[in-house]
Amino acid sequence: MLDFKIMNRCGSLAVAALLYLPPAPAQVDPGRAQEIFRQAQDLCERDAGRLWGISLCGPMVIADAATKTIATNRPAPDAPRPPALGFANAAMPWGGERWSTFVWRFLIGVPENNRGRLLMHELYHRIQAELGLMTRDGNNEHLDTLEGRYWLQLELRALAAAAGASGPERNRAVADALAFRAERRRIFPPAAVNEQLEEIREGLAQYTGTVTSTSSPAEAAASVREQVADITKSPSLVREFAYPLGAAYGVLLDAASPSWTRKLKATDDLAALLAGALRVTPSPSPETAAAAYGGSELRAAETERDRKQQARVAELRARFVEGPVIELPAGRNATFLSTGITSLPGHGAVIPQFRVTSEWGTLEAAWVLMSADRRSLFVPAPAAAVTGNPVQGEDWKLRTAPGWTLRPGSRKGDWKLVRDTEASAPPK
Repeated sequence: MLDFKIMNRCGSLAVAALLYLPPAPAQVDPGRAQEIFRQAQDLCERDAGRLWGISLCGPMVIADAATKTIATNRPAPDAPRPPALGFANAAMPWGGERWSTFVWRFLIGVPENNRGRLLMHELYHRIQAELGLMTRDGNNEHLDTLEGRYWLQLELRALAAAAGASGPERNRAVADALAFRAERRRIFPPAAVNEQLEEIREGLAQYTGTVTSTSSPAEAAASVREQVADITKSPSLVREFAYPLGAAYGVLLDAASPSWTRKLKATDDLAALLAGALRVTPSPSPETAAAAYGGSELRAAETERDRKQQARVAELRARFVEGPVIELPAGRNATFLSTGITSLPGHGAVIPQFRVTSEWGTLEAAWVLMSADRRSLFVPAPAAAVTGNPVQGEDWKLRTAPGWTLRPGSRKGDWKLVRDTEASAPPK
């Protein structure tokens, strides 16, 4: 799954969700870009607004950040380019319109069906707010724990089985999925709210990409099973989980409740809608049901993964929490790689390949800690004095804008980026 997302967090954050980075030419090739635009046009014309009651076709731009080359499917507006252009597959405003934007290298060298899913996923994001289905970001760090990952993967396996079945067999698999979902939310009560937010925002986009890029319900169901298998390759499910989950529930709802998308609200729970449509209740014993989906082998694998994960968390906590750091405002127009995000309970999440442009300047970092309230960023402070502009650490570079200053923080060795008007005040 290759994708970037727009997140409602400290403004608009563009999030990368990709499992590998294919090689690609250094700059956008106009001819190949036009072929991609034609693929997207064909897919959204085939849908013809049937899925959501509105056309998915719209302005698109493919960009390469390094060479600053772009290709558009309509004349580019006479307006400054969005700062994240070329860094994110996203939906963002440009020249008074909302554009679907794509990173050139993420479109080249991938299978055509995967590219079609990505194109339609982002075209959906462009109209998502118009449909009233844009939600805020959910905090799902519980999906980095042993129990959270275990019960989520069982739910996904059951949904994959349901997608390949019909009648009583399908209903039994759905009942098992509902049981696994209920058990996870029993263990983690906040999950019901936080997971639903992601399933609506990102899950619906992935469902849209799945069904509009395939030519039949059977092909869409096969795509769901493939996506469920792929998710196990991701080192973190915190951001990735909603993709196959939303696609699976959506495809099952298509069979159980045609036109369900026309009645959908941002507050709806997809699993509850499916349970109601099929008149299915959760299986009575999730532990017993787990045996049919390789539960014992999965728990053994997740136990070993958790052991290694705890060592990784301790390493990151020493670097980003216990050691000296530089604190920055979270900013706007950020891009980052969602694959590999690691939660630090009580402190936030360490995010790879982070780039942000904001009023205070720009930051490019191999890793950054985003605070739990999503208001602050942290990078390890350099051992040498923090002087000059840009300031560089071992794997990050900070360029501050005029009017902003780094001043000593509350702990020895810490620094904090503040406005010049605040710099003269003593640290709190």
